Amino acid sequence: MPDPRHFRLDGPGVTLIIAIIAQVPVALYWGPRLAADAADVLALAARAAANASPDVAAPLALTPQLGQGWPGQPGLAAHRDGRDWASLALFEAAAVTPSRLVLTSRDAAHGLLLTHDLRLDGDVLVATTRLDNLGDTALTVDQLAAPVLPIPADATRIIGLEGRWAGEFQTQVLDRPTGIWLRENRRGRTSHDAPPTLFVTDANASETQGRAWGWHLGWSGNHRLAVETLSDGRGSVAMAALHLPGEVRLASGESLTTPPLYATVSAQGLGGVSRRFHAWLRGRPEHARLRAKPRPVHYNSWEAVYFDHDPAVLTDLASRAAALGVERFVLDDGWFEGRRSDRAGLGDWRVDRAIYPEGLGPLIDHVHGLGMDFGLWVEPEMVNPDSALFRAHPDWVLGTPPAPQIGFRHQLVLDFGRAEVRDHLYAAIAALLTAHPIAYLKWDMNRDISQPGGSDGHAAAWAHVLGVYAVLDRLRAEFPAVEIESCASGGGRADFGILARTDRIWTSDSNDALDRLAIQRGFSLLFPAELMGSHVGPRRCHITGRVLAMPLRIATAMFGHMGLEMDLRELDAAEAQDLAAGIALHKAWRPLIHGGDLHRLDSEIGVNAFLIAAADGAEALLSYTMVTQPRGYYPATLRLAGLDPAAHYRLRCVWPPRLGDAAVLADGVRVSGAALLQAGWQPPRLHPGTALVLALTRE
Repeated sequence: MPDPRHFRLDGPGVTLIIAIIAQVPVALYWGPRLAADAADVLALAARAAANASPDVAAPLALTPQLGQGWPGQPGLAAHRDGRDWASLALFEAAAVTPSRLVLTSRDAAHGLLLTHDLRLDGDVLVATTRLDNLGDTALTVDQLAAPVLPIPADATRIIGLEGRWAGEFQTQVLDRPTGIWLRENRRGRTSHDAPPTLFVTDANASETQGRAWGWHLGWSGNHRLAVETLSDGRGSVAMAALHLPGEVRLASGESLTTPPLYATVSAQGLGGVSRRFHAWLRGRPEHARLRAKPRPVHYNSWEAVYFDHDPAVLTDLASRAAALGVERFVLDDGWFEGRRSDRAGLGDWRVDRAIYPEGLGPLIDHVHGLGMDFGLWVEPEMVNPDSALFRAHPDWVLGTPPAPQIGFRHQLVLDFGRAEVRDHLYAAIAALLTAHPIAYLKWDMNRDISQPGGSDGHAAAWAHVLGVYAVLDRLRAEFPAVEIESCASGGGRADFGILARTDRIWTSDSNDALDRLAIQRGFSLLFPAELMGSHVGPRRCHITGRVLAMPLRIATAMFGHMGLEMDLRELDAAEAQDLAAGIALHKAWRPLIHGGDLHRLDSEIGVNAFLIAAADGAEALLSYTMVTQPRGYYPATLRLAGLDPAAHYRLRCVWPPRLGDAAVLADGVRVSGAALLQAGWQPPRLHPGTALVLALTRE
């Protein structure tokens, strides 16, 4: 019989040990696969009492509770009109399988039941906390965290994600302090500046070595992330949806389940954590649709025409795109009634017959005749005051009267927590999908939810996100072949919750290739390449004003779900030739790019380098971009990763098509994997803004 005081889950590379201490479930160990017996770990964890401290310190429970006398952040904050606030749910039962552990704890005095559901899916832990109100009166829930996990004392570095519009997925690195590192998001969507993701590593860990932990909350709304270190040295990570005042109130018999926490750990550095998240995402049932066929190269009309739609121009652009090798044409904003700018039309999802007198049918037929899929941009959660929908239903928007609405791109947010709003918008989008052979929806969300109040006066941000999920789920069930992209002013809604209902994330509104290198590197911490919308932008980026060469723009975009977003009529002959060659190269290597293992490489400042390798090490692609001028005459040697050290590889430079000073690389060099891994490759001298792509093939 196993010791009833502890339970254990093992993945191929991770171990979680749960112990029952002081009658509450505690994560005793969460780290790389452990060879030791769990009973030994439990025995070695004993601590003597410290001066000026409790005789027995409250344990770090999966849900730290106020009734424990826990001195840190509580995992549960709930009350009944100010009473029954000091909960103490004690362990009651466990259901155990080799990969799943469900623990129930009861607080009979306060009428609460806590259920912790911990499941290891490969090397990723998927964990939720459920709270049931067993009392006779309503329970207000101010906070309920997903299961709280420990971090060891020597994991001293925090890596958070920050950013802004057109500059998403930037990393922030700092030493873990005593006290609390807290990041909260109240923007109503995942956000550009505080997504629900963080990493903790050893002090000297890198992309390729050292211990690293990763956490992600699968939730597309307000959230709260906390890394806490008590004065006694115990550290923990807690993630929760952030509830606004009175937003969640459970009637007798009702329950609340947290958004799922996704966590993993690796002894192979930050890159090892990313590869485990990527493998988990690729293994989901929802991901099977993305493996069923190659991810089509996109052409998006936005940066070619903006709101100035002309069917003749769009037909011409579709023809030019198909000639370059594009496989999907996406008609962006501006196709529906009254939409001549961002000041009107949102909410009225009917084709504007003043622009398209015969509807979208002729354009779609032309696109299909060229062998391409057709996609369409929509923004169902939003409404312009200048729209038929708003004039008919001004009460359908979120707001906090009598406070005036905060202006934000001339649009307001519809209250998707209301069934009539969900039904109306579902019907409008379903009508489009029924009337037209649309293969793809670009679902956008171009503003924060600044004042998330419902018409009943209660906060409604939580209900809005659940409502969006419900509409997406309904559309997926009714139109299973239609792919959906999550876009929110670029990468403002990128999380595992929205990805359970969508097939792609628009990473950023900036198509500046140099900015995109950093954005895409940060994105890759969580998400694999086939989910990353990455487009070749115009010669001059409309956001940064920077003019970049076509080979660099292609080299950056080809390592995601590739697309184009430019006015193809402006291309000169050399640019068109390069673009066609770049698309062909992407297609040739697409199975590896969208299925291989990503290894971000430790490189010198001013260089962006990564390698995508086949799982068996048979082939790889190396991307190397000189972003800024190196300090010395030559770039630093670059050690590769993901290769077979016992094999020999032939190196070929497959991009750019005109090599210039790097021509020596075109001849092909045969070297051992061990040399590439341990000694490294000497890059050539390159101008800033130059990218090379090398193919490595095992011989």
